[in-house]
Amino acid sequence: MVVVIAVGYWMARAAIIRAEAVKDLSNLAFLVLTPALLFRTMSTVHVEQLDFMPVASYFLGVTALFIGILLVKGLGKRAIVITLACTFSNTVMIGIPLVGLAFGQAGMVVLLTLVSIHALVLLTAGTVLLEIVTAQEQAHTPMGRMPLWRTVLLAAKSALVHPVPLPILLGLAFAQTGLFIPQVIDKPLLWLGSAFGPLALLLVGMTLAGRTAKEHWSSAIGMALTKNVLLPVFVAIASYLMHVDGLHLTVMVITASLPIGANVFLFSQRYKVAEAEVTAAVALSTLFALVTLSLVMYLYPV
Repeated sequence: MVVVIAVGYWMARAAIIRAEAVKDLSNLAFLVLTPALLFRTMSTVHVEQLDFMPVASYFLGVTALFIGILLVKGLGKRAIVITLACTFSNTVMIGIPLVGLAFGQAGMVVLLTLVSIHALVLLTAGTVLLEIVTAQEQAHTPMGRMPLWRTVLLAAKSALVHPVPLPILLGLAFAQTGLFIPQVIDKPLLWLGSAFGPLALLLVGMTLAGRTAKEHWSSAIGMALTKNVLLPVFVAIASYLMHVDGLHLTVMVITASLPIGANVFLFSQRYKVAEAEVTAAVALSTLFALVTLSLVMYLYPV
Protein backbone atom coordinates (compact mmCIF):
# COMPACT_ATOMS: atom_id res chain seq x y z
CA MET A 1 0.00 0.00 0.00
CA VAL A 2 2.72 2.46 1.01
CA VAL A 3 4.71 1.71 -2.14
CA VAL A 4 1.73 2.33 -4.42
CA ILE A 5 0.94 5.63 -2.66
CA ALA A 6 4.59 6.63 -2.99
CA VAL A 7 4.51 5.88 -6.72
CA GLY A 8 1.46 8.13 -7.11
CA TYR A 9 3.21 10.88 -5.15
CA TRP A 10 6.32 10.59 -7.33
CA MET A 11 4.28 10.63 -10.57
CA ALA A 12 2.58 13.85 -9.52
CA ARG A 13 5.76 15.54 -8.30
CA ALA A 14 7.58 14.55 -11.51
CA ALA A 15 4.66 15.94 -13.56
CA ILE A 16 4.17 12.56 -15.25
CA ILE A 17 0.52 12.99 -14.26
CA ARG A 18 -0.62 16.60 -14.48
CA ALA A 19 -2.81 18.14 -11.79
CA GLU A 20 -5.60 18.57 -14.36
CA ALA A 21 -5.64 14.81 -15.00
CA VAL A 22 -6.00 13.88 -11.33
CA LYS A 23 -9.59 15.12 -11.28
CA ASP A 24 -10.44 13.01 -14.35
CA LEU A 25 -8.82 9.93 -12.81
CA SER A 26 -10.73 10.59 -9.58
CA ASN A 27 -13.99 10.75 -11.54
CA LEU A 28 -13.10 7.48 -13.27
CA ALA A 29 -12.42 5.77 -9.96
CA PHE A 30 -15.40 7.27 -8.15
CA LEU A 31 -18.09 7.12 -10.84
CA VAL A 32 -17.15 3.94 -12.75
CA LEU A 33 -14.75 1.64 -10.89
CA THR A 34 -16.23 2.10 -7.41
CA PRO A 35 -19.86 1.26 -8.34
CA ALA A 36 -18.67 -1.80 -10.32
CA LEU A 37 -16.69 -3.10 -7.34
CA LEU A 38 -19.39 -2.40 -4.77
CA PHE A 39 -22.28 -3.82 -6.80
CA ARG A 40 -20.42 -7.02 -7.68
CA THR A 41 -19.22 -7.55 -4.10
CA MET A 42 -22.71 -7.25 -2.61
CA SER A 43 -24.54 -9.08 -5.43
CA THR A 44 -23.99 -12.46 -3.78
CA VAL A 45 -24.54 -11.42 -0.15
CA HIS A 46 -27.84 -12.23 1.54
CA VAL A 47 -29.25 -10.03 4.28
CA GLU A 48 -29.23 -12.89 6.78
CA GLN A 49 -25.46 -13.14 6.29
CA LEU A 50 -24.89 -9.55 7.43
CA ASP A 51 -23.96 -8.78 11.02
CA PHE A 52 -24.99 -5.28 12.07
CA MET A 53 -23.54 -5.55 15.59
CA PRO A 54 -20.06 -4.39 14.43
CA VAL A 55 -21.67 -1.39 12.71
CA ALA A 56 -23.53 -0.55 15.92
CA SER A 57 -20.28 -0.76 17.92
CA TYR A 58 -18.55 1.48 15.39
CA PHE A 59 -21.19 4.19 15.63
CA LEU A 60 -21.24 3.90 19.43
CA GLY A 61 -17.54 4.78 19.48
CA VAL A 62 -18.01 7.54 16.90
CA THR A 63 -20.97 9.03 18.78
CA ALA A 64 -19.10 9.06 22.09
CA LEU A 65 -16.14 10.92 20.55
CA PHE A 66 -18.45 13.22 18.52
CA ILE A 67 -20.35 14.31 21.63
CA GLY A 68 -17.16 14.60 23.68
CA ILE A 69 -15.51 16.99 21.20
CA LEU A 70 -18.63 19.15 20.96
CA LEU A 71 -18.86 19.34 24.76
CA VAL A 72 -15.29 20.63 24.85
CA LYS A 73 -15.47 22.99 21.86
CA GLY A 74 -19.11 24.07 22.09
CA LEU A 75 -21.90 23.91 19.51
CA GLY A 76 -20.64 26.27 16.79
CA LYS A 77 -20.09 25.94 13.05
CA ARG A 78 -16.32 25.60 13.31
CA ALA A 79 -16.61 23.08 16.15
CA ILE A 80 -19.11 20.95 14.19
CA VAL A 81 -16.91 20.82 11.07
CA ILE A 82 -13.81 19.98 13.13
CA THR A 83 -15.76 17.28 15.01
CA LEU A 84 -16.88 15.79 11.71
CA ALA A 85 -13.26 15.77 10.52
CA CYS A 86 -12.25 13.87 13.67
CA THR A 87 -14.88 11.17 13.13
CA PHE A 88 -15.33 10.76 9.36
CA SER A 89 -13.13 8.06 7.78
CA ASN A 90 -11.91 7.73 4.20
CA THR A 91 -13.77 4.44 3.81
CA VAL A 92 -13.82 4.39 0.00
CA MET A 93 -10.57 5.64 -1.57
CA ILE A 94 -8.39 4.00 1.10
CA GLY A 95 -10.63 1.73 3.18
CA ILE A 96 -12.03 -0.42 0.37
CA PRO A 97 -8.73 -1.22 -1.41
CA LEU A 98 -6.93 -1.75 1.92
CA VAL A 99 -9.52 -4.11 3.41
CA GLY A 100 -10.07 -5.85 0.07
CA LEU A 101 -6.36 -6.57 -0.37
CA ALA A 102 -5.82 -7.55 3.28
CA PHE A 103 -8.94 -9.57 4.09
CA GLY A 104 -10.58 -10.44 0.77
CA GLN A 105 -14.31 -10.93 0.20
CA ALA A 106 -15.13 -11.63 3.86
CA GLY A 107 -13.55 -8.37 5.01
CA MET A 108 -15.19 -6.43 2.21
CA VAL A 109 -18.67 -7.58 3.24
CA VAL A 110 -18.02 -6.40 6.81
CA LEU A 111 -16.71 -3.03 5.61
CA LEU A 112 -19.41 -2.43 3.00
CA THR A 113 -22.14 -3.06 5.57
CA LEU A 114 -20.74 -0.01 7.37
CA VAL A 115 -19.97 1.99 4.22
CA SER A 116 -23.59 1.69 3.07
CA ILE A 117 -24.72 4.02 5.89
CA HIS A 118 -21.47 5.71 6.99
CA ALA A 119 -21.84 8.92 4.97
CA LEU A 120 -25.63 8.88 5.29
CA VAL A 121 -25.47 8.95 9.10
CA LEU A 122 -22.50 11.27 9.68
CA LEU A 123 -23.06 13.82 6.91
CA THR A 124 -26.77 14.04 7.69
CA ALA A 125 -26.01 14.53 11.40
CA GLY A 126 -23.46 17.22 10.52
CA THR A 127 -25.93 18.94 8.22
CA VAL A 128 -28.67 18.92 10.86
CA LEU A 129 -26.38 20.46 13.49
CA LEU A 130 -24.98 23.09 11.10
CA GLU A 131 -28.43 24.06 9.88
CA ILE A 132 -29.71 24.35 13.45
CA VAL A 133 -26.80 26.65 14.36
CA THR A 134 -27.27 28.64 11.14
CA ALA A 135 -30.99 29.03 11.84
CA GLN A 136 -30.21 30.27 15.34
CA GLU A 137 -27.69 32.78 13.97
CA GLN A 138 -30.22 34.07 11.43
CA ALA A 139 -33.24 33.96 13.71
CA HIS A 140 -33.90 37.64 13.08
CA THR A 141 -33.43 37.40 9.32
CA PRO A 142 -35.34 34.29 8.22
CA MET A 143 -36.10 35.49 4.70
CA GLY A 144 -34.89 33.08 2.05
CA ARG A 145 -33.98 30.29 4.47
CA MET A 146 -34.92 26.74 3.46
CA PRO A 147 -37.01 24.91 6.11
CA LEU A 148 -34.87 22.62 8.29
CA TRP A 149 -36.87 19.49 7.43
CA ARG A 150 -36.30 20.06 3.73
CA THR A 151 -32.57 20.65 4.21
CA VAL A 152 -32.27 17.41 6.20
CA LEU A 153 -34.28 15.51 3.57
CA LEU A 154 -32.05 16.81 0.77
CA ALA A 155 -28.92 15.91 2.75
CA ALA A 156 -30.18 12.37 3.32
CA LYS A 157 -31.14 12.02 -0.34
CA SER A 158 -27.73 13.27 -1.50
CA ALA A 159 -25.98 10.82 0.82
CA LEU A 160 -28.13 7.91 -0.36
CA VAL A 161 -28.35 8.57 -4.13
CA HIS A 162 -24.59 8.49 -4.39
CA PRO A 163 -21.96 6.35 -6.19
CA VAL A 164 -21.09 4.57 -2.94
CA PRO A 165 -24.20 3.53 -0.95
CA LEU A 166 -26.46 3.19 -4.02
CA PRO A 167 -24.56 0.32 -5.75
CA ILE A 168 -24.17 -1.40 -2.37
CA LEU A 169 -27.92 -1.32 -1.79
CA LEU A 170 -28.69 -2.29 -5.40
CA GLY A 171 -26.23 -5.18 -5.24
CA LEU A 172 -27.73 -6.36 -1.97
CA ALA A 173 -31.24 -6.12 -3.44
CA PHE A 174 -30.12 -8.10 -6.51
CA ALA A 175 -28.67 -10.83 -4.26
CA GLN A 176 -32.07 -11.35 -2.61
CA THR A 177 -33.59 -12.32 -5.98
CA GLY A 178 -31.49 -15.49 -6.10
CA LEU A 179 -30.28 -14.64 -9.61
CA PHE A 180 -26.68 -14.61 -10.83
CA ILE A 181 -24.99 -11.90 -12.87
CA PRO A 182 -24.51 -13.19 -16.45
CA GLN A 183 -20.88 -13.93 -17.32
CA VAL A 184 -20.89 -11.36 -20.11
CA ILE A 185 -21.63 -8.66 -17.48
CA ASP A 186 -19.85 -10.17 -14.49
CA LYS A 187 -16.46 -10.35 -16.21
CA PRO A 188 -16.31 -6.61 -17.08
CA LEU A 189 -17.49 -5.79 -13.55
CA LEU A 190 -14.66 -7.94 -12.18
CA TRP A 191 -12.08 -6.16 -14.36
CA LEU A 192 -13.37 -2.71 -13.46
CA GLY A 193 -13.56 -3.53 -9.75
CA SER A 194 -10.03 -4.99 -9.75
CA ALA A 195 -8.68 -1.73 -11.19
CA PHE A 196 -10.15 0.36 -8.38
CA GLY A 197 -7.73 -0.57 -5.57
CA PRO A 198 -4.43 0.28 -7.30
CA LEU A 199 -5.83 3.45 -8.92
CA ALA A 200 -7.33 4.67 -5.64
CA LEU A 201 -4.00 4.29 -3.84
CA LEU A 202 -2.15 6.04 -6.67
CA LEU A 203 -4.64 8.91 -6.40
CA VAL A 204 -3.95 9.24 -2.67
CA GLY A 205 -0.28 9.83 -3.47
CA MET A 206 -1.08 12.25 -6.29
CA THR A 207 -3.41 14.22 -4.03
CA LEU A 208 -0.82 14.44 -1.27
CA ALA A 209 1.72 15.85 -3.75
CA GLY A 210 -0.57 18.78 -4.47
CA ARG A 211 -1.37 19.76 -0.89
CA THR A 212 0.48 21.62 1.80
CA ALA A 213 -0.06 21.55 5.53
CA LYS A 214 2.26 24.41 6.49
CA GLU A 215 -0.51 26.73 7.64
CA HIS A 216 -2.81 25.89 10.54
CA TRP A 217 -0.45 23.03 11.43
CA SER A 218 -1.25 23.06 15.16
CA SER A 219 -5.00 22.61 14.74
CA ALA A 220 -4.48 20.22 11.82
CA ILE A 221 -2.16 17.96 13.83
CA GLY A 222 -4.73 17.84 16.64
CA MET A 223 -7.50 16.83 14.23
CA ALA A 224 -5.33 14.24 12.46
CA LEU A 225 -4.18 12.60 15.70
CA THR A 226 -7.71 12.57 17.11
CA LYS A 227 -8.98 10.90 13.95
CA ASN A 228 -6.13 8.41 13.46
CA VAL A 229 -5.42 7.51 17.09
CA LEU A 230 -8.26 8.49 19.44
CA LEU A 231 -11.20 7.33 17.30
CA PRO A 232 -9.80 3.77 16.93
CA VAL A 233 -9.45 3.62 20.73
CA PHE A 234 -13.11 4.65 21.19
CA VAL A 235 -14.29 2.13 18.57
CA ALA A 236 -12.15 -0.65 20.07
CA ILE A 237 -13.60 -0.01 23.54
CA ALA A 238 -17.16 0.08 22.16
CA SER A 239 -16.52 -3.15 20.23
CA TYR A 240 -15.21 -4.93 23.32
CA LEU A 241 -18.21 -3.74 25.35
CA MET A 242 -20.55 -5.15 22.67
CA HIS A 243 -18.54 -8.39 22.40
CA VAL A 244 -17.48 -7.81 18.79
CA ASP A 245 -14.37 -9.81 17.95
CA GLY A 246 -12.42 -11.55 15.18
CA LEU A 247 -12.54 -10.15 11.66
CA HIS A 248 -15.44 -7.83 12.55
CA LEU A 249 -13.43 -6.17 15.33
CA THR A 250 -10.34 -5.84 13.11
CA VAL A 251 -12.22 -4.22 10.22
CA MET A 252 -14.06 -1.78 12.51
CA VAL A 253 -10.87 -0.62 14.27
CA ILE A 254 -8.99 -0.36 10.97
CA THR A 255 -11.84 1.69 9.51
CA ALA A 256 -11.73 4.02 12.51
CA SER A 257 -7.97 4.49 12.02
CA LEU A 258 -8.31 5.48 8.36
CA PRO A 259 -7.46 9.10 7.50
CA ILE A 260 -10.04 11.86 7.31
CA GLY A 261 -12.40 11.46 4.36
CA ALA A 262 -12.33 14.06 1.59
CA ASN A 263 -16.08 14.62 2.01
CA VAL A 264 -15.31 16.68 5.12
CA PHE A 265 -13.29 19.12 3.02
CA LEU A 266 -16.24 19.51 0.64
CA PHE A 267 -18.46 19.97 3.68
CA SER A 268 -16.25 22.76 5.04
CA GLN A 269 -16.27 24.43 1.61
CA ARG A 270 -20.04 24.30 1.42
CA TYR A 271 -20.45 26.03 4.80
CA LYS A 272 -17.27 28.15 4.42
CA VAL A 273 -15.94 27.08 7.80
CA ALA A 274 -12.39 25.94 8.75
CA GLU A 275 -11.52 25.26 5.10
CA ALA A 276 -7.74 25.73 5.44
CA GLU A 277 -7.60 23.77 8.70
CA VAL A 278 -9.53 20.82 7.30
CA THR A 279 -7.43 20.78 4.11
CA ALA A 280 -4.24 20.61 6.17
CA ALA A 281 -5.76 17.99 8.50
CA VAL A 282 -6.76 15.72 5.58
CA ALA A 283 -3.20 15.86 4.23
CA LEU A 284 -1.57 15.22 7.62
CA SER A 285 -4.06 12.51 8.53
CA THR A 286 -3.24 10.66 5.30
CA LEU A 287 0.49 10.91 6.02
CA PHE A 288 0.04 9.79 9.63
CA ALA A 289 -2.07 6.84 8.45
CA LEU A 290 0.98 5.26 6.87
CA VAL A 291 2.18 4.66 10.44
CA THR A 292 -1.06 4.37 12.42
CA LEU A 293 -2.71 1.93 10.00
CA SER A 294 0.36 -0.29 10.00
CA LEU A 295 0.32 -0.28 13.81
CA VAL A 296 -3.39 -1.10 14.03
CA MET A 297 -3.07 -3.95 11.52
CA TYR A 298 -0.18 -5.33 13.59
CA LEU A 299 -2.15 -5.10 16.85
CA TYR A 300 -5.34 -6.57 15.37
CA PRO A 301 -4.35 -9.54 13.19
CA VAL A 302 -7.08 -11.96 12.09
